[in-house]
Amino acid sequence: MLTIEHLTKQFGEKTLFRDLCLTVEDPAVLWAPSGWGKTTLLRILMGLDTPTAGRVQGAGRVSAVFQEDRLCPQLTPEENVALVLPAEQYKAKTQYKEQIRKDLIQLGLDDEALALPARKLSGGQKRRTALLRALWAESDTLLLDEPFTGMDPAAMKKAAAMLKARC
Repeated sequence: MLTIEHLTKQFGEKTLFRDLCLTVEDPAVLWAPSGWGKTTLLRILMGLDTPTAGRVQGAGRVSAVFQEDRLCPQLTPEENVALVLPAEQYKAKTQYKEQIRKDLIQLGLDDEALALPARKLSGGQKRRTALLRALWAESDTLLLDEPFTGMDPAAMKKAAAMLKARC
C-alpha cells in the first residue's frame, strides 16, 4: 500500500501541491491539469526528488515510464528491455529473449524495428519499448508518466491491454 502523508512541494515561492494525503491500494490514475505537479509527484515517489514537507511510505521498488523514453539509443528494443532484468536473470537473458521479443511483437513492433537501435525507432515504438521495459522490471510500484504519448490508437489499445493484463 502506497501512502502519501501531508506532502508539499514548493519551488521558491511557487507551491505545486500542499498537504497532499493519499492512500493507494489498487491501480490508480492521477489526473490533474497541466502544471499541477504530476511529474514532480512521480519523481518524489521514485526518490528522484524530495518533498518540501511530508512523506511517502510503501513505494518499495519502483519501475517507471518517464515522459521521455530514456532508452539506451545504441541498443535494440530487446536489449533495452533486458537491461532491467535482475543480475541472475540478465546472465541467463537468452532464455528471456524470446519472451521479450514476443511481447514487443504483441505491442506491434515488427522484425525490422526489432533489429534497429532505439535511436532509429519511431516515437511510438520507443514508447512501447519503454513501457515494456517498465513491465519487465521487478517492482512493487509501477509509475507511468504519459505512457501512451506518441502512440497511434491501435498501438495504444495493445499497450493498454498488456498493461491491464500485467497489473
